[in-house]
Amino acid sequence: MASCANCAAPLPANSQVCRYCGVRNDMDLLGRQAVRVADAGVKRQCPNCEIGLQTVALSREGTLHIERCSECFGLFFDPGELEVLLEDSVAPVADFNLPLLQNINRERYQADRPVKYLKCPVCQVLMNRMLYGYQSGVVVNRCKGHGVWLDNGQISHLLEWKKAGGQLLDRKKAVERQVRGRTETAKTEFRSNYAAPTNQAGDEFEVLETIAEVVFKLFE
Repeated sequence: MASCANCAAPLPANSQVCRYCGVRNDMDLLGRQAVRVADAGVKRQCPNCEIGLQTVALSREGTLHIERCSECFGLFFDPGELEVLLEDSVAPVADFNLPLLQNINRERYQADRPVKYLKCPVCQVLMNRMLYGYQSGVVVNRCKGHGVWLDNGQISHLLEWKKAGGQLLDRKKAVERQVRGRTETAKTEFRSNYAAPTNQAGDEFEVLETIAEVVFKLFE
């Protein structure tokens, strides 16, 4: 059983908040990596503070370079970099823990965080706000062409989400959506191909559709 880093009391199951001292403990993650400033240039601009972003290097095999604001500590990831960081920072898990995922979101929820549409640090076009993954609780700002912006604290939230199996759950839901989509497409094509042209064929069509519904249920 994990212990509170502040008072050493045992932490309750599926929660990182100590019931004795009230301190929220970060998960034990591989992602606590050393960070060094690689470039203090101003090529890209922080969408919150409107100052130049630093390029920081993370200590990992094949060093990963990302942009960070020195004032608000927001992070900007080029396409694919966030997924690389999550993959390298969290050990693989075998299953998802739904109660833990729900508690992580509840404990990290910031009711006072303003809803803002931010400009991409590269092209200065407003980015889209989107939920990063199923049950992640993290709304990121994404520019389709240039990358993803995370506010301060959101990367730790995503690391904990992945540690609790959130990425596995997200992939499971994606597969389920694909199956439902293929099933609905097959139903539409079946009805189109076997549509009854006359009332005389109506009974036959109803029988065929009933059989089709049974078959499609086997694949849902």
